[in-house]
Amino acid sequence: MHHWLMKSEPGTFSIDDLARKGSEPWDGVRNYQARNFMRDGMRVGDGVLFYHSNCAVPGVAGLAEVASAAYPDPSQFQPRNPHYDPDSPRDAPRWWLVDVRFVRRLDQVIALDTLKADARLGDFTLTRRGNRLSVLPVSAAQWRVILSHEKDSA
Repeated sequence: MHHWLMKSEPGTFSIDDLARKGSEPWDGVRNYQARNFMRDGMRVGDGVLFYHSNCAVPGVAGLAEVASAAYPDPSQFQPRNPHYDPDSPRDAPRWWLVDVRFVRRLDQVIALDTLKADARLGDFTLTRRGNRLSVLPVSAAQWRVILSHEKDSA
């Protein structure tokens, strides 16, 4: 089993939205490295830290899991969709996604500032200067460290 962090802006799609829907395609990713993580690395059952970005307190807001194998993102073929990619051929799609299933909300967001201050996370991609990836791997050790902050805030 692998672990991942997936970022979403709560004004667009929050952990509450995922809780309401139960499961949702993680569409619209238009970064090759993030796409490769979903297409080549994610497997059904992998753990996901659901991260709220671009908000007052960015941080881990809940837990989810990968609910499907990767498949072509249909939004790339829909001309009226903001994620439309006219250069992506149907017979060799450029963009892929996975479905993500709600597991639970955290009682309190584990803030980015808390993560940055925790030396136990080592060279964590999320806290690297200039990182803008919306999907990134999390080691098992980092997963445990991050979730240990949930107990600290209880």
